[in-house]
Amino acid sequence: MYRILVINPGSTSTKVSIFEDRKEIAAESVFHDAPELLQYENVNDQVPMRVQVCLDFLKKNGVKPEDIDIFIGRGGGAYPQKPGVTVIDERLVEDTYHTVGGSDHAAKLGVLCAWALGSKYGKPMYTLDPTNIDQLIDEARITGIKGIYRRSQLHALNHRAVAMTHAANMGKKYSECRFVVAHIDGGVTVAAHEYGKIIDTTEGAGGDGPFAPTRLGSVPVLGIVRFLEEGHTLEELKKMCSRAGGFVDHFGTSDADKVFALVKAGDPHAITVWNAMKYQVVKSIGEMAAVLCGNVDAILLTGGLVRYQDIIDYVKEHCGFIAPIVVYPGEMEQEALCHAVLRALNGEGEINTYPGRPVWEGFDWDGHEEEEGWKKK
Repeated sequence: MYRILVINPGSTSTKVSIFEDRKEIAAESVFHDAPELLQYENVNDQVPMRVQVCLDFLKKNGVKPEDIDIFIGRGGGAYPQKPGVTVIDERLVEDTYHTVGGSDHAAKLGVLCAWALGSKYGKPMYTLDPTNIDQLIDEARITGIKGIYRRSQLHALNHRAVAMTHAANMGKKYSECRFVVAHIDGGVTVAAHEYGKIIDTTEGAGGDGPFAPTRLGSVPVLGIVRFLEEGHTLEELKKMCSRAGGFVDHFGTSDADKVFALVKAGDPHAITVWNAMKYQVVKSIGEMAAVLCGNVDAILLTGGLVRYQDIIDYVKEHCGFIAPIVVYPGEMEQEALCHAVLRALNGEGEINTYPGRPVWEGFDWDGHEEEEGWKKK
């Protein structure tokens, strides 16, 4: 029997679980409001705090860290990778720490925390489906600026887990289905899943797609220019992409319950912002449905904010004509992380080694130059 610790840091929480083989025997989700996290200059500085969350959780459940057999952490921040289980090694940790993939999101802390604990106690460490798995079609990459490409940055772990679960519920394989999946939580990402691949997506922590409790979402370029001309710094802008935008900038909190309480109390600012977030979600769903030519087997809603019936009803009203809408509240990430690693260890799946380079390195016409956070051929 394997005793496994699953570590899943997000933009507003740290989720930790203890599994004995496939059975989850203890779990906790620790909420971190934005003011708490913004005390840290960068995401890497949160590692000691997030590790302590893990240690406190283990102690509370009477488990010593040295008694854990496998440490599994959510991933992101390194170079874009292919889907699946990957060994956490020094090269992956180094690239994750330095955010060579260009997205400084809290998901990277899963790899860093698993490494901090696993390397200390001499135990194996794995990750699964990082935030930047890259299966995009070429048309999804191009922008109107030569050499600037849209990237695959999304809640890939939960997207794929929910899509695979729903395919199975339909009696089909994931590779046989077409879905639009919307993960709606501290961050929002909406993606087109076609026959087992995520061919297009909003770029979650990259200033693209719907805004969210912690993220600014898509903003007109000249609006960004004006923001900087008014004296705001580039560092402020980067933080707003993943940590300090959306509800945080409007209301000083990433706690959706507090914002929704204002909505129920009739606060006009809160009502307008809340409705605008829903509006932008359905716009993105419509875009991804168009990518799939309207041939959508289901629209899958997931993430922490689908606990609000208000959001579900709005999506059904605006997108119900496209395809059936199915809700998977919360996330399936803890189980997905654990079960995928166990399957791989049992010989039922591949275990990848991080290659230290992106799976897509540019078009033939790009030449051989290198850019910060992105390597081309």
